[in-house]
Amino acid sequence: MSSATAENGSGKAQNKSRDRTLRKPTSSALRGAIQLGIGYTVGNLTSKPDRDVLMQDFYMVESVFMPSEGSNLTPAHHYPDFRFKSYAPMAFRYFRELFGIKPDDYLYSICNEPLIELSNPGASSSWFYVTSDDEFIIKTVQHKEAEFLQKLLPGYYMNLNQNPRTLLPKFYGLYCVQSGGVNTRMVVMNNVLPRAMKMHYKYDLKGSTYKRRASRKEQEKSCPTYKDLDFQDMHEGLHFDYDTYNALVKTLQRDCRVLESFKIMDYSLLLGIHVLDQSAKDGEAGQTGGAGPAGGSGGRPVAQKVLYSTALESIQGDGKSAEAVTTDATMGGIPAKHKDEKLLIFLGIIDILQSYRFIKKLEHSWKALVHDGDSVSVHRPGFYADRFLKFMSTTVFKKFPALRSASSKRKRTSIQNHKYASQEVLSSQREEKKEEKRDRLGRARSLASLNGQAPGSYQLPGLVTPPPGLFRAISIGTTTSSSSLAANNQDLEAKYKRSGDVSYSTYTLEDSSASLASATSGPDRDTDDGTVLDVYL
Repeated sequence: MSSATAENGSGKAQNKSRDRTLRKPTSSALRGAIQLGIGYTVGNLTSKPDRDVLMQDFYMVESVFMPSEGSNLTPAHHYPDFRFKSYAPMAFRYFRELFGIKPDDYLYSICNEPLIELSNPGASSSWFYVTSDDEFIIKTVQHKEAEFLQKLLPGYYMNLNQNPRTLLPKFYGLYCVQSGGVNTRMVVMNNVLPRAMKMHYKYDLKGSTYKRRASRKEQEKSCPTYKDLDFQDMHEGLHFDYDTYNALVKTLQRDCRVLESFKIMDYSLLLGIHVLDQSAKDGEAGQTGGAGPAGGSGGRPVAQKVLYSTALESIQGDGKSAEAVTTDATMGGIPAKHKDEKLLIFLGIIDILQSYRFIKKLEHSWKALVHDGDSVSVHRPGFYADRFLKFMSTTVFKKFPALRSASSKRKRTSIQNHKYASQEVLSSQREEKKEEKRDRLGRARSLASLNGQAPGSYQLPGLVTPPPGLFRAISIGTTTSSSSLAANNQDLEAKYKRSGDVSYSTYTLEDSSASLASATSGPDRDTDDGTVLDVYL
């Protein structure tokens, strides 16, 4: 028993001494080591000639020891001795060139001014630093995450070549600081939320509902990071125009399929909302509120210069010029609306270094036994991507009808109006033709009355049916030549008998209206009028 106790006591003493030896460096020491190490490795890389990226470049690691007193290759510094490692330096140099980042600009952003530490709203113990010009974010990662990113680099390289416009993180470097026996790995990425633009709302969205509400401690902060359930309570959805919505959803779909192919899950959408109306009321336009980038001594502009680094460029930028949005006062935000408020949206997919490994499978199985398996954040990559897309495209992002739909509606209305107008013209033309025909008939009847016809007899010619002997009586009573008139009357009588227009039946008063209608609408009415005139004459 005594020997076992002694061994346990010695073991505890060794663990305590090991904890004192493996002490994590302070934040200030880590920031200084990062700046010194990146300055040395990137500066040393510029002397190497440019060439194509090879497969072995993704797995290379360069290491340099930087003592505090300095050496022939490294400068002296007032930090503890450390070793600095750079992973896949040639591959990351290609990535930086792809996004238009020059080595001098990269060194100026990271090494010229002290790094600014940011608070971490997540559950991880990562440290976050931002450069003074608001260009880059430096985040500490775990050993498994760094190892996974190094394995991911070939596929990441292929995806960036196919489409650099993406909401996925843009990785510019992977490094490790080894000090006091502790390895601190960090990755350099693009800055999604510019500090020069105040974010009135900030969300970390996954598309799940299980424990997806900001804690009370987080809500007490000046700029808290809310979660999925908080978004549903505070917003009814962000509305975009038709083209912007389609571009945003299409980009999200493409990125989620890439993550699914790499078996990545548990990622988030970091969403920042800037309310333009509230900013104008508070007088924040053009101000940083003390949190903006510090101006450099060289007068370097603080606007972002990295290609595809802003939200608007990530979904629809053409990449022809790095100055596309640098002079824009919106800082590359996507215009949107919520009710009557005008907004600027900044967003990006973060935390993509979580693969669906054995530990994550166990975590999902355990949570699925206790809670609804479809509501927890940890899930298989395919299901996670579909749930993520559905939540973003239906709950978070919505579209309102574009302006061109209203113009097309006006066009359709104008076409219908033209159609109705043309129909009215045609109907009026038909009415005019009918009126003209009635006028011609009226003039003919007026001429008959002027020639001595009894009043009213021309209106209903069918009521008076001339017998066949009438023609002979007329021929006898005239003073003209009896032979010519008799011949004319006989011809006229034969014509009436052949045409059938002369009726030998007597019409009653009730049939007068029908007779008038048939007399005025018959197809041979014009010729009949002339014949009737001859008869009455």
